[in-house]
Amino acid sequence: MSPLPSPSAGRLGGPPSIPALVRTRVRAAVRRPGRLTPEEAEARTLLLRLCSLLLQYPDAELATARPVLKAAVEALPSSPAAEDLAVFTTWLTGQETEALERHYVEMFDLRRKSSLYLTYYLHGDTRRRGMALLTLNQRYKAAGWDTDGGELPDHLPVVLEFAALAGSGGGEAPLRQHRRGLELIHRALTDADSPYRHVLGALLTLLPPPTEADRVAVAQLVAEGPPNEEVGLDPYGTYGEGEFAPPGTFVPPAPAPPTRVPPASPTTTRMEGTR
Repeated sequence: MSPLPSPSAGRLGGPPSIPALVRTRVRAAVRRPGRLTPEEAEARTLLLRLCSLLLQYPDAELATARPVLKAAVEALPSSPAAEDLAVFTTWLTGQETEALERHYVEMFDLRRKSSLYLTYYLHGDTRRRGMALLTLNQRYKAAGWDTDGGELPDHLPVVLEFAALAGSGGGEAPLRQHRRGLELIHRALTDADSPYRHVLGALLTLLPPPTEADRVAVAQLVAEGPPNEEVGLDPYGTYGEGEFAPPGTFVPPAPAPPTRVPPASPTTTRMEGTR
């Protein structure tokens, strides 16, 4: 019987050691869900779509659909995510529409730490955010999905709908990339005692567990906030160290249009510019 390779063998170009193989396979397992049965894949898709719907502005159409959404959640297979969504939809169905509108605006439009625009947490109000949005939009188009343009491509309900359509591999990649932002939103909603924390909690159960680096980064985001624009940058932003993007590569995005609010709603005076 051949002896086991030494721990240094993989580093020297020989066969990888047994511990190295184990670490590699563990890392691969936590990056993405394992092979799902058709039933599991269908339940996961439904969970993502429900999260997308429940995080949209509670207009009249969504308010009318609350009983249907609650029934869909109750029909989900038992899981921590289903339990979180059940708690949320119980609260959702018991609220007046105007109260829901006010709460949504307060949580997601007036608070930067719980904004639903994911690239903000990674790039802040910098030119790099424009390139990130362009890249995300290109991902959608490459998968054959064209959004209606009503929201920026990093709006969480849009990202969730893409994940549901495209599947757990590339479809969920943007969610995994922005896991730290999702953690910050969940923490902010929890601190505010908002029932929407249950929707974020359900979503986070579908993603790989946070690493220690994730925890440190989230703590830094809480303390310092996302990055601000640096003074003196070329007006077209940068790709990398000392490398400037050529003119016309991208146009920094304009703020998303305000959420449609019924004329009689007291939320028509909502603040803009806090994306």
